[in-house]
Amino acid sequence: MNDTVVLPVLVSFAISALLGPVIIPYLRRLKVGQTQREDGPKSHLKKNGTPTMGGVIILGSVVITSLLYVKEYPEILPILFLTLGFGLIGFIDDYIKVVLKRSMGLRAWQKMALQIVVTFVFAYFLLHQAQVSLLMKIPFLEGKYLDLGILNVPFLFFVVIGTVNGTNFTDGLDGLASSVTVMVATFFSVVAVGTGSDIWPVTCAVVGALLGFLLFNVYPASVFMGDTGSLALGGFVAASAYMLQMPVFIAIVGFIYLLEVVSVMLQVSYFKLTGGKRFFKMAPIHHHFELSGWSETKVVAVFSIVTALLCLIALMGI
Repeated sequence: MNDTVVLPVLVSFAISALLGPVIIPYLRRLKVGQTQREDGPKSHLKKNGTPTMGGVIILGSVVITSLLYVKEYPEILPILFLTLGFGLIGFIDDYIKVVLKRSMGLRAWQKMALQIVVTFVFAYFLLHQAQVSLLMKIPFLEGKYLDLGILNVPFLFFVVIGTVNGTNFTDGLDGLASSVTVMVATFFSVVAVGTGSDIWPVTCAVVGALLGFLLFNVYPASVFMGDTGSLALGGFVAASAYMLQMPVFIAIVGFIYLLEVVSVMLQVSYFKLTGGKRFFKMAPIHHHFELSGWSETKVVAVFSIVTALLCLIALMGI
């Protein structure tokens, strides 16, 4: 079993590492370059023109690897669906912004409507096809589950869409979302193997895909994942958590996602309440640390270390 678990990691890593040199030059030829915010850290301006939409490398690696296992392990289908569903929304948004040169991308209501539709299909499949219970394991209380009754489904929507957008906000520095999420994916892989859950092929595939993608995404990045990757990873995290009945654990292992989205909410609310004052130097919060003097690599390292430690704490809470 242990040898088998390693295989999808290696296969997905190899595919990701091989796809990079093929897809990145193609993205450059398409001129799908990222445009940095003028009001952001000045060090980011040199990144203008770096290819984005690199999330297709992650998605391609995960899908190809998972197809090798899907017949024997159909439990991975809901995770694949939510990952691909949100990845497609991100791809459409990226395509409109960088290929069609419409800076708005999808309008906020369009993106939210699509996210609700994808989440609805996932929830329906979970309840009626996969027959996965929406009872949620409570950290550090062995055998205890949280049951919100009729609020279980609305809570699922809140968790899925919140996690997806938190992951999206985290994707703002070279290698940040990739490094944080590879820790979270490793956590879910360990839990899946330890509990005998048959979702491990896809969680391990994500670990491998992200490790391969990091070859091109660490500072200085030669490609960004774009919304194609960040939304897909958020879908993966939320789906894996629900398949393991562990959505509450996202608050622990995905603390960085939560911190990022809360920082944006605080910034916007404080700005409106005070007539233009800022709570942070810049949001999401990783930019606040940058503007406070931290290097980009230090922010990524610290956020990754925090996530690794929280994953270990979460393992103790199972």
